[in-house]
Amino acid sequence: MRIGIVGCAGRMGRTNLCQVLETEGVALAGGLERPGHPALGQDLGTLAGLEPVGLAATDDLDALLAVSDVLIEFSTPEATLATTARAAERGCAHVIGTTGLDPEQTQRLEAHAQHIPIVWAPNMSLGVNLLLGLVQQAAAALDAGYDIEIVEMHHRHKVDAPSGTALALGRAAARGRQVALEEAAVRVRDGITGPRQAGTIGFATLRGGDVVGDHRVVFAGLGERLELAHIATDRRIYARGAVHAARWTEGRAPGLYGMSDVLGLGVGR
Repeated sequence: MRIGIVGCAGRMGRTNLCQVLETEGVALAGGLERPGHPALGQDLGTLAGLEPVGLAATDDLDALLAVSDVLIEFSTPEATLATTARAAERGCAHVIGTTGLDPEQTQRLEAHAQHIPIVWAPNMSLGVNLLLGLVQQAAAALDAGYDIEIVEMHHRHKVDAPSGTALALGRAAARGRQVALEEAAVRVRDGITGPRQAGTIGFATLRGGDVVGDHRVVFAGLGERLELAHIATDRRIYARGAVHAARWTEGRAPGLYGMSDVLGLGVGR
């Protein structure tokens, strides 16, 4: 399988390059960066911190699509949708770790998925996807007397908040409670907010340093507290998941899939 990396000079892009180059049974097709990026023309092996591989970073998406079976992308919502539109025209599968898509952008992604297999997940690690299932089960088992709070922390460069993983955890909790997250979520607290409203799902966002990703779901009851957490210390966990998802798309029918589908966990996205 030939895998192309979009955003190849970014933090996750370089990690994805390294993972593809070190994974048996797959080949690196190429890497894409935006026009004018200083990494254009650089060897992709060098970008990954490895030996040169004779492939240079390019800004030609069509050229990359011509030699790729699947693309892996962690970037911005608009850039991702532009890639997906071209991938759908060329019949190239797309694995997406981009977060921050709004409902309208999600609808556009679903439309493109009618033509190609797309795996879109806010977090591609096995541990986080297992956590999603545990959160849903706990939310279903504990009544509204247990308040749900989701706390997440990421590095200072992350641009969206709450994180896509935090929102996915919120959706898992909401499914367990059989409510819509949009109606239950409290994403900001400031000033005199009054007592906590029963049944809500709160979010707290922390940013700083080089934190890869910490997520904690708190079920706070009277006299006891249950906490479920995942702490990422190496972003290679996301790259391993992305490459695993890319291999999973081979021969797959068009559709919008999540890591739950890839891993067979039976948990919603």
